[in-house]
This record gives sequence, structure tokens and C-alpha cells, in this order.
Amino acid sequence: MHPPIPDLMELVGLFFEHSADLGAFAPVAACDLPEPYRALLAHDQHMTVTVERFHGCPVDVQVLEYKSSPPHYCRKILLTRQSDGAIVQFGIVRMDLDQVDAATRDEILARRKPLGRILIEHNVLREVELVDLWRVEPGPDLCRLFELAAPETTYGRTALIHCNGQPAVELLEIVAPAP
Repeated sequence: MHPPIPDLMELVGLFFEHSADLGAFAPVAACDLPEPYRALLAHDQHMTVTVERFHGCPVDVQVLEYKSSPPHYCRKILLTRQSDGAIVQFGIVRMDLDQVDAATRDEILARRKPLGRILIEHNVLREVELVDLWRVEPGPDLCRLFELAAPETTYGRTALIHCNGQPAVELLEIVAPAP
């Protein structure tokens, strides 16, 4: 039996030798997510659009690390508010670049814009599928990335984006702890 797509530990393993360096994950039901995490995560929408609406401003992507093994392109990212540079989300993306046209692929590989914004701007027919929700106890690397003095419980999700009817993008998205 093939593991569900996306597989959380497989995504984490793309950039972390030990998953505990990123954090400890426990599944959580949408009804058990406290606000604002439920509004931020329990939906079938692009996180780019959701965090921009929540924070009231556009977000930028900071690609921390990337790797390519055609047809897959993977990246570890942070999303930051344009208004003040505050970190709002950590993510790991694995994408099958064969599922988008050359212009879209080139813009993704340029690493200047969040993936969701690129797909929207290029009118890629897409469907976001929420797969799982996670309670996250940040490990040392996530604490450093979120600039936390001590671990603070936060939440995340795994999701799959279908492009033009085909599974194309596997996502792990973890929102920064709410103030």
C-alpha cells in the first residue's frame, strides 16, 4: 500500500535529517483547532491568499533551500509580510514541474514569488486539497526560523494542489505562532 500523498515525514525528510529538528507533529481535527489557526489552515484554498487576507497585506517568499530532481522541484520557504517583514509561515513544497507550462515553470524556478501567487497569475487550473491538519511543537530549527525564544505550540497542514486535473504540488505549511 502506498502512503498517502503528501506524506508528512517524506516531505520533512527532504530538508531535515531528523524530523525532531523541525518539530513534533500530532494529527488534529479541524474542530479542535483553536482560532486563528482554524481560519488559517482548515480550508481548500491557497495559503498565500489566506495569509495575505488574514494579515491585511501581501506576502513575500524567502527560499531558504531548494533542490531539483526532474521532474520534481523542492523548496523550503518562509512567507513574510511585506508591511514589516514579519514571518507568517514556514513551508516545504515538492512540485512536479511537468504539470505546468514553461513560463510558469520559469517563474517558479526564479524563486521570487510565492507559489500560490504564480499559479494564480498564470491562470493554472488548480484545486487545493486539504489532506491533514497538525499540531506542531517546534523543534530547534523551527524555533530559529520563527525567531522563538522557546517553543510555542503552533499548527500546520499537509495539502495537495492539483494542476489541470493532475496531482502536482505536495505541501507542508506551518503558520507562525499567533501573537
